[in-house]
Amino acid sequence: MSLHDSTTPSGAPSPVAGSDEARLGEGRLDELVDAVRRYRNAERFMRGQSRASMHLGRTDMTALRLMLHASQIGQPLTAAALARELDISTAATTVLIDRLEKSGHAERRRKGSDGRSIEIWPTATTDGEVRSTMGPMHERMLAIATELSPQERLTVRRFLAALGSAMADLDAPRPASGMSAT
Repeated sequence: MSLHDSTTPSGAPSPVAGSDEARLGEGRLDELVDAVRRYRNAERFMRGQSRASMHLGRTDMTALRLMLHASQIGQPLTAAALARELDISTAATTVLIDRLEKSGHAERRRKGSDGRSIEIWPTATTDGEVRSTMGPMHERMLAIATELSPQERLTVRRFLAALGSAMADLDAPRPASGMSAT
């Protein structure tokens, strides 16, 4: 039996290594991975532009996104919850909130009737500013997503969820001994 006679488990002929069909399959996989990289780079650039236009750092913008989402669902964040979400210390969270408050992006509000607990809210100005900078991106994403069939959306969703899980499950690389982390 020659290599050309081999079949897949379904009984279909399998592409021979080096054949045009095999290269086409490999190329599509490479093209898929490259498309993910291009999207990631484009999104990173766009988010950087948004942060720059709002004069915010990455953590500040992430905090605003979390606060906006929490306020949209009616569950504003406390400083402790924000610290957990951002995986930063409570001291760093206090500095972050102070910075966002000073820049007019967030405000502290006393919670409930006893007023002892404090919630962190995005300001109305911030909500409008984020919508104006991020809105066009979200509209374009939705327009592209609506062009997909329900089955295609399911496939893309599973693919992206699996990619997210694969990345989240990786351990952060550790520097070689004797070298400092930068």
